[in-house]
Amino acid sequence: MAHLVNYMKLEDEIKQTKPFKSEIQKLVLNITFTGSWLNSLSAEMLKPFDISAPQYNVLRILRGKYPESYCNQEITARMIDKNSNATRIVDKLIAKGLTKRSENPSDRRAVEIVITEKGIDLLKQIDINGFGNYLNLLKINEENAKQMNDWLDEMRG
Repeated sequence: MAHLVNYMKLEDEIKQTKPFKSEIQKLVLNITFTGSWLNSLSAEMLKPFDISAPQYNVLRILRGKYPESYCNQEITARMIDKNSNATRIVDKLIAKGLTKRSENPSDRRAVEIVITEKGIDLLKQIDINGFGNYLNLLKINEENAKQMNDWLDEMRG
């Protein structure tokens, strides 16, 4: 028995009336469109937690280093969107009590950022109540995800 796949083709999503010039052109547009779709899905998932995707990204970066800290330049280097303003994002996270600043003991001009317990707790809530439900919407298994990750890594390489 054939497996029925329930999905919408890119052509239908963007109401394309003429054929693409090539599969490569379609692939680039498909990746761009899908990235935008995932960003919208992420924004919706994060809305109940009163946090934006860049703020979530910074919190995840800081959680990965916890209990140690990063300076703004190190955070920026690890961010998904390199055009994001890490300083502004960190300021908003500090105002929410999710991160805090401290002076670097060896260089008083350097400012270090660390995630707070409140920030860690928020990420735990998002992991359990947010992305758990979100991942089910993707309708992709681990094997296909690994293959797609390998292809995307190869494409950028």
